[in-house]
Amino acid sequence: MVRWAAFSCVLVPVVLVGYGTSLAGAAGTALGLAAVTGACRLLLRRSERGAAQLRAAERTPHHVLHVQHGGADGGDRRGGRHAGGNTPVD
Repeated sequence: MVRWAAFSCVLVPVVLVGYGTSLAGAAGTALGLAAVTGACRLLLRRSERGAAQLRAAERTPHHVLHVQHGGADGGDRRGGRHAGGNTPVD
């Protein structure tokens, strides 16, 4: 897929110049295509990682997840800035 994206980033400006577009316009088009290609590649990688994490979480038994996230002792202590009980906060 990356090869096709690189190919189009080169081919489109060549075709534009062939049809009479200025070099500056063709170069701008090439930069725009490269930026869109990079953004799409980044989003695709994020999506693939998220899907892999979701599949891994689905394979893990529920009771293991419950214990790992502090469910066994009844308290969720994963950070944050909270006052305990009715303690006044300065």
